[in-house]
Amino acid sequence: MSSINSTPLIVQSDGSLLLDVHDPGFSQARDDIAPFAELEKSPEHMHTYRISPISLWNAASAGLREQEIEERLKKWSRFPVPDNVLFNVRDLLGRYGSIVLEPSDDPAYLVLKIASEALRREILARRDIMKLLVPLGDDFMVSLVNRGSLKSALIRINYPVDDRVPLRKGEKTPIILRASTSDGRDFTVRDYQAEAAESFHGGGLPGNGFGVIVLPCGAGKTIVGLKVMELLQTSTLIVTTNVAAVHQWMDELKDKTELDHDEIGEYTSGKKEIRPVTVTTYQILSYGQKQDPPFPHFALFRARDWGLIIYDEVHLLPAPVFRVTAEIQAVRRLGLTATLVREDGKEGEVFSLIGPKRYDVPWKELEQKGWIAEAYCTEIRIDLPEEDRIPYATADKRRKYRIAAENPRKIEIARELAANHAGEGTLVIGQYIDQLTKIAAAFKAPLITGKTPNSERENLYRRFRSGEITILVVSKVANFAIDLPDASVAIQVSGTFGSRQEEAQRLGRILRPKARNSYFYSLVSRYTLEEEFALNRQKFLTEQGYGYHIELWDTDI
Repeated sequence: MSSINSTPLIVQSDGSLLLDVHDPGFSQARDDIAPFAELEKSPEHMHTYRISPISLWNAASAGLREQEIEERLKKWSRFPVPDNVLFNVRDLLGRYGSIVLEPSDDPAYLVLKIASEALRREILARRDIMKLLVPLGDDFMVSLVNRGSLKSALIRINYPVDDRVPLRKGEKTPIILRASTSDGRDFTVRDYQAEAAESFHGGGLPGNGFGVIVLPCGAGKTIVGLKVMELLQTSTLIVTTNVAAVHQWMDELKDKTELDHDEIGEYTSGKKEIRPVTVTTYQILSYGQKQDPPFPHFALFRARDWGLIIYDEVHLLPAPVFRVTAEIQAVRRLGLTATLVREDGKEGEVFSLIGPKRYDVPWKELEQKGWIAEAYCTEIRIDLPEEDRIPYATADKRRKYRIAAENPRKIEIARELAANHAGEGTLVIGQYIDQLTKIAAAFKAPLITGKTPNSERENLYRRFRSGEITILVVSKVANFAIDLPDASVAIQVSGTFGSRQEEAQRLGRILRPKARNSYFYSLVSRYTLEEEFALNRQKFLTEQGYGYHIELWDTDI
């Protein structure tokens, strides 16, 4: 059967789309539906997408119209497309463009135009929205400061704003990627990294230059950021998760671009450099909420004529930075992340303030092409020691979880697993410092926590990369934006309850491509709350297509 005549898609009335991986038309159908449907699960045989309001508004903002969506659904569907799905597509897409934001004659304000009188009256009746607006005839004025807050409020009532205010080009800054790194290795941007950057840039046409790129950990999201910088040739502010990540971005800029070192600035608690390309942290920007005036470092957003702001690990964007992002909506905004899952459910905030998802690729697809390491995930279930069972049974829920998480038998098992991978780069990752301190002592290995000075952390990371040390015990500070390309084993002894986001980040520590396979072990106390939370954590990985094996560890009771 030719792919043209294939029907790999099953459209269900709840808005979910099932895509048969083994059908000859799989790749073409996937490319057709990806712009308007969110990939939810990609296990071995059937991938699940979902049509949602945000996925449709993503499509509308990229110029896709309802007729094209209907045609694609009907073309690939194995069965008739349910009428309610087609109705919802028309209804939700019809809302996009009902509310339009345009420039005004006053540079401090924008004009909000509403298509219908009924919708205008609905807005007038909403006190939470009207406090952000000033009526002006049939339209409304909105100050630049309230721009993002207004967009967030309107998306909560299912009316996205079609923001037509032109983006600033910013201060011109020549940015050229090298053909070889500073140590002489060939450097090229991978095909999917170039596609991701181009999907964001959109040829510089209106409606582009803002949005989110979703790529797995280890797939080179930083390189996508560098490629976007080269496409735009403008001054850039990069916001990331911690000082170690700041230094990694700076190292990549120095290694892979022709920027002079004095054109790259660090804005952290230790340094306050503002240069054509400046790298800072979410923490410093959200510092000082209770000061007068609050958030003294927010001025950094206005310190230069930025033409691009890159939000690394955008799914971690804190609420205060959400608010200040409203002030720089006229700047190109690139979000980079491995997963748009937010445990606080604020994915809509990312859409309204940073922009729609512009590019996504399944983890397993990059693994199959060799761009990220092949990973084997194993959950090991362990009985609680006899002496902990009564305390566990009589504890409250939070205490139960901690007793289970700090099961002392995990130390013995972690040591055995590490011995099985002797000589391989191994990370032992946990939530509780007391537990990690005991493990570090048992392993005679260094421990990195939030209290470890940045200089010491970076020294330990350097020694790990060089192979001088092969085991690091790390707290949740290593969940994000840490580049340890030689790590091939992760042993998770405890986690943040059922956080899917955390599970994805921890697996990502070992996905950098390398000669050997990678192994992710999660140690879980049997017959406890930890099993329940582990089910939620592993759900993310199985939905990405990873086999998740469960073993019972033989322990003496």
